[in-house]
Amino acid sequence: MPKVTAQGKTFDCKPGANLRQVLLQNGIDLYNGQSRLINCRGIGTCGTCAVEIEGATSEANWRDRTRRSLPPHSSDRNLRLACQTQVLSDIQVTKYDGFWGQGQTRVWSPRVEG
Repeated sequence: MPKVTAQGKTFDCKPGANLRQVLLQNGIDLYNGQSRLINCRGIGTCGTCAVEIEGATSEANWRDRTRRSLPPHSSDRNLRLACQTQVLSDIQVTKYDGFWGQGQTRVWSPRVEG
């Protein structure tokens, strides 16, 4: 079973599991600010669940690529939409600031820093 590490927690998930669902089910605070209330609930249109991922995941689908090509996102950043990503192996997840997670400052990283 793949292991997901985010916000200082590590947990197992089934191969092919949806990353957004896995993070939320394990108490990870995926959304920044008011995007907790105003997001597309996983259909890939808002872009607020953008995260940086280290490890093997599914290829970015057209929804992921399209949304991340539009402002405020930039397609040259190494981000993915958690709602459109399947976990294929052990991964580490980092969340950045900004309403859409498009910022440059880490909100949380895989490990608790201190």
